[in-house]
Amino acid sequence: MLVGVIVVLAIVEYALRPVLHAYPLALAVTIGLAPTLLWRRQRPLVALAVAFVVSGLVAGLAADVPDTYVMVYVLMLPYALFRWGSGREMVAGILLVAANLAVSVAVDRLTLTDAVGGAAILCATITLGAAQRFRIRARSREFEQVRLMERERLARDLHDTVAHHFSAIAVRAQAGIAVAEVRPDAPLEALRIIETEATRALAEMRTIVRVLRRDEAAELSPNPGIADIPGLADHPGPRVAITMRGDLREVPTPVGTALYRLAQESVTNARRHARHASLIEVEVHADDQAVRLKVRDDGEIAGTVSPGFGVLGMIERAELLGGECQAGPDEHRGWLVTAVLPWRAR
Repeated sequence: MLVGVIVVLAIVEYALRPVLHAYPLALAVTIGLAPTLLWRRQRPLVALAVAFVVSGLVAGLAADVPDTYVMVYVLMLPYALFRWGSGREMVAGILLVAANLAVSVAVDRLTLTDAVGGAAILCATITLGAAQRFRIRARSREFEQVRLMERERLARDLHDTVAHHFSAIAVRAQAGIAVAEVRPDAPLEALRIIETEATRALAEMRTIVRVLRRDEAAELSPNPGIADIPGLADHPGPRVAITMRGDLREVPTPVGTALYRLAQESVTNARRHARHASLIEVEVHADDQAVRLKVRDDGEIAGTVSPGFGVLGMIERAELLGGECQAGPDEHRGWLVTAVLPWRAR
């Protein structure tokens, strides 16, 4: 369509400008170079080279042939070169454009003043193409960053919900197998708990999938809070002692959800990795500025411990709210997790 419009405009200009009637070559060049616009995205350097080399030859061999006004469309070619071309193609394109201007000045087709003005217009066109290129790339990087953040958020949600239930299933199954010979009813009890955890995991997985497929509001996803922390003591394994102090009724929802996830992951890790642990202490304390969480166990740490995805997710979750989270061996025994989240979440 663009090439067709240019051809029509060239014919109309040729018909309306008597000065062009003696120079049919001007019309031929204007129409003949129009198809180069079809290559400006895939092969911008080739398109620019054809247009400027041909126009340069016309300027050198037939200096008296005037330019048509429609030939202004060739400005799209340097724009396209700096919008879609590579670095080497840009350098080659600049040399071709400079050579074209030099030939036009040498054969007195353009005065030096006209050449300077033309160079300024070409520079403006090139700058526009480069700016558009930079803007598109910046948006692409921004979209990529958003995509990575969404992946990290989804990974945290999956780890903090579904993976937690599967951890409980694995722990309970191992416990049932270990005491099956001593307690014949232990496998049946383990199966009941496994069924409950599997049902919860399936429900939360379906909720996450529904949110992703239907683009529903994030509030529809699993959203526990501080009030759910005491429920962490109901799972099998070492005894969990929960202490909650301060006014926790007005804790913002994002902070409450983050505190629950941090406590949940800490308790799950203690049950899975703390050897011979008999007690897991969970302390939640709220003051005027922040809500503080401390989770410690009295188990033994097996060799060298490196943080996994769970610990990294805890640190990220706290930092996203303007707080901090630390996890590592306690001074005396076991593992210690501390977190501080401000009331006014960032």
